[in-house]
Amino acid sequence: MAIGARLLLALLSGLLLAVGFAPFNSFWIPVLALGVVFSLLGANRRGGEVFALGYVFGLGYAGLGVYWIFHSIADYGGGPVAASVATAVLVALFALIPALALTLGWWVGRHWRRGLYLLALPLAWIWVEWVRSWFLTGATWLSLGYTQVDTPLGAYAPWLGVYGPGLAVALMAGALAWWLRRPLSRRLAESLVVVVIVTTGGLLLPSQWGQPAGEPLTVALLQGNIEQSRKWDPDERSAIVGEYAALTRQQLGADLIVWPETALPVFYKGAEDWLQSLAGEARAAGSTLVLGAPVARGEQRFNAVAVPGETPQFYFKRHLVPFGEYVPFRKVAGGILDFVGTPLGDFKPGTSAAPLMAAGQPLGVSICYEVTFGAELADALPAARILLNVSNDAWFGRSSAPWQHLQMARMRSLETGRPMIRATNTGVSAIIAADGELKANTPLFQRAVLRGEVTPREGATPYVRWRDWPLAGVSTALLVGLLVTGRRRFALFRQL
Repeated sequence: MAIGARLLLALLSGLLLAVGFAPFNSFWIPVLALGVVFSLLGANRRGGEVFALGYVFGLGYAGLGVYWIFHSIADYGGGPVAASVATAVLVALFALIPALALTLGWWVGRHWRRGLYLLALPLAWIWVEWVRSWFLTGATWLSLGYTQVDTPLGAYAPWLGVYGPGLAVALMAGALAWWLRRPLSRRLAESLVVVVIVTTGGLLLPSQWGQPAGEPLTVALLQGNIEQSRKWDPDERSAIVGEYAALTRQQLGADLIVWPETALPVFYKGAEDWLQSLAGEARAAGSTLVLGAPVARGEQRFNAVAVPGETPQFYFKRHLVPFGEYVPFRKVAGGILDFVGTPLGDFKPGTSAAPLMAAGQPLGVSICYEVTFGAELADALPAARILLNVSNDAWFGRSSAPWQHLQMARMRSLETGRPMIRATNTGVSAIIAADGELKANTPLFQRAVLRGEVTPREGATPYVRWRDWPLAGVSTALLVGLLVTGRRRFALFRQL
C-alpha cells in the first residue's frame, strides 16, 4: 500500500476512534479503529514513517474528539480568530500523544512481530495515556477506557482505573492487527484466544464493590441554566441568587439540595449572612444545602464547594484548569493573555481532599475538571460514601463535550464503587449508581431540578487502595522486557 493511502487510512481510523466516545457511544469501534492503525505499523517500517502515521491518526482522533474547544473560545474567549488559532494549536499538540505512543510501541516490539502487535503496541498506548494523566498538570480527556463504561470490559476499572478497560481494548485491537497482517493463517485462532480471554475476564470480575452504609438519601440537584453573559454581570447578581433561592425553597424536605459550580455569583463572604439564613430554612425542613461558590481568603481566591452554616465547611478545588482558572506565566506574558482565565482573577489550588459532611454522610467532592482524574478523586476514599461533582459546562455549548464529561464522571463511580450526584449549571446533571450506571439525567440548556435517591456505600476497590501504580509498574516492566527480549532475538537471528 502506498504511503499516501496509508496516511489516509490512518486519518480515517483516528476519526473513527473518536466515535467510540460519548455522545456516539459506539463501544466496539475503538477496537476496529486502533486495530487498523496498529496493522499499518509493520515491523519493517522506518521510525519517521511510523511517527507520521501516528501523527495523522492523532489529528483525526483529536480533531473530532475535542473540536468543541473552538466553540468554548469563540463564544466565551477571544472570538473566532483566537478560537481558530488556539484549536489548531491544541489539536496539533494532542496529535503528538498517539504519535508518541505508536512510535514507542513500534520501537519496543519491532524485532518481534508477534510481540509487537499482541503486547508492545497495546502496552505503549496505555503507558502513554498514564503519563499524560500527570505530565504538565495532566489530561485524561479521550482516554480509551472511557468508551467501555457500559460494557463488560468496564469491570476492569475497579482494579486498574480507566486504564484497565483501555488496556483490554488495546489488547483486542492488537489481536485484530495481528490477524489483519496475515488473514489467511492460523493467526485468526491466536487473535480469537486473546479476545475470548479479555472478554471472559470482564464477565467474571465482580460488578459491585462495597456495601450500603445507611438509608437512601433524597437529593435535589438544581440546574439553573444561567447564561454565561449573565453569570458575572453585577446587575444580574440579585436575580441569579433569587432564582436559586426560589428553586431551593421548592425542594425543601430533600436530604441534600445541591447548587452547581460557582452558582453563587459573588464571593461567599459577601453573601454569608443570607446563606446562613437560607441554610437554616433548609435545616428546619430536614435538608442540607450544598453549593458552589468562589471564596476569598485574603489575596487568594478559590473555586469552592460550601456547606453553609454557623461553622461553614469548604472544599477548595485542587486541580485547576490552565488558562481557564489561572494563567501560567501571566506575569511574563503581560496583558496578551488577559482574555483568558476567570473574570474573578486567577484561582489558587486547594490542598485537602477531606470529605464534606452533609445530611449525615461524608461527600467526596470534585469540581468540574477534577472529575476527569481518577487517582485524585480517590484521595477522598474510602472515607467518602457518596461522590459529589459540581460543574459549569456552559462553556462547551451544544457539543459532545458535556456528554464526554458525564462519561468520565460515570467512570469515577465505576472505579471507586461509589454513587455520584452531579449538579451542573446547564447540564448534564446526573445521578450515577455505584457501578457507573446512569440512573437519571437532565437535558442540556434547560432549567431543571433532578430529584432522586442515592444510597451511601462503604468499602474500597483495589483501585482506591493502589491507584495507578500496579498498571504503571507492570506496563513499564513489560515494555522494558519486550525491548530486551526483542533485541536478543534479533541479535541471535543475525548470528545464524
